Amino acid sequence: MRIEGRKWTTLIATALLCRVFPVVATGAPVGGESPDAQISAAEAWAFPQFPPPDPHAPKSDPARIIHVAGSTRSYTQAQLDVEHFVPDWFPQDHLAAPPIVTVDRHPGWPWPCAECHMVNGAGVPATASITGLPKAYILEQVAAFRHGQRGASASRTTRDMANEARSINDEDLETAASYFSRLEFVPHTSVIESASVPKTHWEDFVQRPDQGGARESIGERIVEVAVSFDDYRHNSDRTRYIAYVPPGSIARGAAIAASGSGAAPACESCHGAKLQGTELIPPLAGRSPTYIVRELLLFRAGQRSNPAAAPMRLEASQLTVDDMIAVAAYAGSRTP
Repeated sequence: MRIEGRKWTTLIATALLCRVFPVVATGAPVGGESPDAQISAAEAWAFPQFPPPDPHAPKSDPARIIHVAGSTRSYTQAQLDVEHFVPDWFPQDHLAAPPIVTVDRHPGWPWPCAECHMVNGAGVPATASITGLPKAYILEQVAAFRHGQRGASASRTTRDMANEARSINDEDLETAASYFSRLEFVPHTSVIESASVPKTHWEDFVQRPDQGGARESIGERIVEVAVSFDDYRHNSDRTRYIAYVPPGSIARGAAIAASGSGAAPACESCHGAKLQGTELIPPLAGRSPTYIVRELLLFRAGQRSNPAAAPMRLEASQLTVDDMIAVAAYAGSRTP
């Protein structure tokens, strides 16, 4: 389920389903702001946005040969522009992928899993990294999407996943879940504490640094950017990201993970020591901090309503936005 800007037909067809979150200049809340206002401010940077394309942008050359860093493969721009085409830049990095992961076999849903999650399951900040998740957990979450217990009212990407879950047959689902669960997770995000960050704008569902190198205060947010925007937009599954987090976040998140915060229990009580995951509880170590905060906001809003999500709904209801940022920063900084 590719989400990049080249797929205009798909994007326009589904854009009306997307909840629109306000864009803020810095994301920094004003002192004394209410919890609801802080949640709204967090939604502006945690939920992916797709602004209208620049009508004055030069058109791409269909014959242009495209490369990404580290790959010996190449594709033409025309190939990459084909609806639901999934490039496999690094076949040596993963097991042979089954057709449901890479091949668009008929019009409509389901889409190839790699459309959003990449061939190796690494995902991007706007989607889940599903590499190495327990098979039973993957099946449980797809069932939640299928039954309207996830993706009912949120961002474009979660709505797409709900459509996918209702369309995929059980055989393909079993095959895909087995494939992704067998892959070894490799972190793609570096977490850096910084009081100032690059000034960014949304482009193709990721925050991209503005030209000119301007910086601004980080405030109460996470700013996650691709190290190479070209690698990102060409769907390289080795794309690396930098997640800038407020100073002190990692240490504070470590304390919450180990001991809890107020009425919120310790994260490690369910997700295991150093957030490595336990059986049906997913690992968080090394995953995208932006994605983690987004899911905490959805838990808090009751938009993950399957029975197994009840402990997390309670947990998220007890966490402030600062707590969520800190926990996500700590989790993202851990080695799986």
